[in-house]
Amino acid sequence: MSKKSDNVIINNKAYYNFSIINIFIAGIVLQGWEVKSIRKKKIDISNGYILLRSQEAYLNSVKIEFTQIKNNYEKINPLRERKLLLTKKEINFLFNEVKKKTYTIVPLSIFWKKNWCKIKIGLSKGKKQYDKRNIEKKKSWKLEQLKIIKKNIK
Repeated sequence: MSKKSDNVIINNKAYYNFSIINIFIAGIVLQGWEVKSIRKKKIDISNGYILLRSQEAYLNSVKIEFTQIKNNYEKINPLRERKLLLTKKEINFLFNEVKKKTYTIVPLSIFWKKNWCKIKIGLSKGKKQYDKRNIEKKKSWKLEQLKIIKKNIK
C-alpha cells in the first residue's frame, strides 16, 4: 500500500502568503499526457490561481512538464488554462465572495481520489508582511519552548 502523502502535491507558498478562509475540492479537466506528468509529480502549482468567468472556473499559471516522447501532431502548452469541475452553487458562492470582498482563489494541493485527479482550492486573503513575521516569531517561540521543556525533563 502506498501512503496518502505519496500522491499529494502541496502548495506551501500559498499557506505562507495567504490566510485561507474556505476550502473547496474540485475536479480538473486534463489531457492524457498531463495525467501521466502529474503521476510523476512533474507539476508546479506554486504560482497558480483560479479565474472565474462566464459561470466557470479555470486553473491558470500551473506548469505541467511534458515527460513523454510523442508525435508532433498535437501542440503541447504546459501553461494552458484548465477547467475546474465545481457545482453551480460553489461557483456562485466563490464569484460573490471574490466580487464583494477582494479575495483570491489559489490552488492548495493536488491529490488522487481513486483514479481521479482532484485539486483542493482555497478562498484566501493575502497576508501582510507583519503578519508573516508574527507567524515566524510564534513558530520559533514554540520550538524554543519545546527545547526548554526537554532540558528540564532530563
